[in-house]
Amino acid sequence: MRHGMKGRPLNRPTDERKRLLRSMMGSLLRYERITTTEARAKELRRHVEKLITTARRGDLHSRRLALSTLPDPPAVSKLFDVIAPRFKDRPGGYTRVTRLGPRKGDGAPMSQIEFVEPAEAEAPA
Repeated sequence: MRHGMKGRPLNRPTDERKRLLRSMMGSLLRYERITTTEARAKELRRHVEKLITTARRGDLHSRRLALSTLPDPPAVSKLFDVIAPRFKDRPGGYTRVTRLGPRKGDGAPMSQIEFVEPAEAEAPA
């Protein structure tokens, strides 16, 4: 029985799944848009949204919590300095998962996960 279990197992042992999600969180924060399978994107969304909600507080404790979840200092810095201020007035729903269709090799359903509010493009000088 799976009473009390949350999240998708992604056909991996726990430690490998955690490493995969941490890596994908870092990539999403760094590039602000990644393409992956639909199940991975939906699972990643849960974790990234919690991380952004924590980062919106902006204090030292929330930064340390984020570093314990995602041990990637450049990604955490971008989260606190660029991404969290962008969503300060938004109560939730920071990411969007868009379906792209089946992958060519094995037919796995692919999706793109990105932030809802795009970064402002710099004005050409």
